[in-house]
Amino acid sequence: MDRRHVLDELERRAELGGGDDRLKRQHAEGKLTARERIELLFDAGTFEEVDKLVTHRCRDFGMDEQLIPGDGVVAGHGLIDGRQVFAFAQDFTVFGGSLSETNAAKIVKVMDLAVKLGSPVVGLNDSGGARIQEGVLSLGGYADIFLRNTLASGVVPQISAIMGPCAGGAVYSPAITDFTVMVKNTSYMFVTGPDVIKTVTHEDVTKDELGGAMTHNATSGVAHFAVDDDRECLALIRDLLSFMPGNNLDDPPRAPTTDSPDREDDLLDRLVPASPNQPYDMLDLVRTIADGGYFLEVHQHFAKNIIVGFARLDGRPVGIVANQPAVLAGTLDIDASVKGARFVRFCDAFNIPLVTFEDVPGFLPGTVQEYGGIIKHGAQLLFAFAEATVPKVTVITRKAYGGAYCVMSSKHIRTDFNYAWPTAEIAVMGPEGAVNVLFKRELETAADSVRARAEKVAEFREKFANPYIAAERGFLDEVIQPRHTRRKLITALKRLENKRDKNPPKKHGNIPL
Repeated sequence: MDRRHVLDELERRAELGGGDDRLKRQHAEGKLTARERIELLFDAGTFEEVDKLVTHRCRDFGMDEQLIPGDGVVAGHGLIDGRQVFAFAQDFTVFGGSLSETNAAKIVKVMDLAVKLGSPVVGLNDSGGARIQEGVLSLGGYADIFLRNTLASGVVPQISAIMGPCAGGAVYSPAITDFTVMVKNTSYMFVTGPDVIKTVTHEDVTKDELGGAMTHNATSGVAHFAVDDDRECLALIRDLLSFMPGNNLDDPPRAPTTDSPDREDDLLDRLVPASPNQPYDMLDLVRTIADGGYFLEVHQHFAKNIIVGFARLDGRPVGIVANQPAVLAGTLDIDASVKGARFVRFCDAFNIPLVTFEDVPGFLPGTVQEYGGIIKHGAQLLFAFAEATVPKVTVITRKAYGGAYCVMSSKHIRTDFNYAWPTAEIAVMGPEGAVNVLFKRELETAADSVRARAEKVAEFREKFANPYIAAERGFLDEVIQPRHTRRKLITALKRLENKRDKNPPKKHGNIPL
């Protein structure tokens, strides 16, 4: 046979994957095939596949009669919005997408190239796990991938999409990457499945309850996004990458915008309620100041008392960290601290400026938090903000009490510009609590304790629960009118474009994990 015809036949077999029946079964389950996913992820016609003809080397258990070119993973590189990205997509139609020695080597190859060339890596996971027939060889393949994930961390962005099963050791690769997207109803992640759990702990749990998209988005915090289907997943990855540089030496890409940097909105002047205990939605502020009102929220369903995500200000990508007074009064708890710390460290690793909106009454009290380690977890957020050398700007909208004031990117931990609205209250604690401590005996003996207490609260609020003492000390650079917030932030970020800051020489810090 003509060698050109041999090539055509091999490529046809590779593109057919596990065959027509299995491709149809993939569609029947509401899933796209690996190649369809790749086509939607990349700019049309730009994907270049590598190792398309690779086959496994296993000759046991009848595997020598099942040689499919590509061996269950599609790998290569292409352009997303004109920028180079590397990717691999596991093909569930070929041996259930199971990891073999050879297809692990394909994944490792594109990861190594991505690091050398300074380009992001996207992994589309849809696999039944390690290929049992290969034993330790497939396990070694996982470890090879885990090592590359670790070495690439902080060097190039890594995004994982869970678009089918991902169980056992396979879950640790997505866990090391920067962001994980899960598809509802068709994807799940867990270390041990429902059958094993039933045997060991006698718990009855379904795959979705144990490791479905909403479980890991809302309960465990393992995943950062939950989407309805494969198409939405791939569109989200493209959107997410648009906020990131290709690597840690580049700046994030600036986007054209028609939104005026001088735009003001009187809504902000009315956002903070007159009552200090009345909640409001911090997302209203975030969307009002962002270009075009667009905010890509990360970890939307987890630890809702803090908000993190990406926006643009005059075309510049920024990472937003904001307390959410509409949930748990905006207090910091274990989950919120971990969520915030991880996001801050990602932005710092990839040169994305940080904008913090602060309205925090303190850390959430209680035995559950103390026993769970709120001290070390709260310290993670503090460590992350203090360690970050990217441009940092903070706006205090209302409460900034106690240690939480220090943690939320205060001037004292190297934040470049710190602003406050006139409604800001900066103190060791709120007026009510402060009066209880400072005037306890006086109030106990007062003829009219209710009236005396109200007077002391009013006095404390006037003297301390405002931004002006902090401004006098230089802990705030400026007290601004809320409607000017967008302009002030954009101006500050322009001034900080050439910021140079660094940490003392060291191998790495020991963040309190």
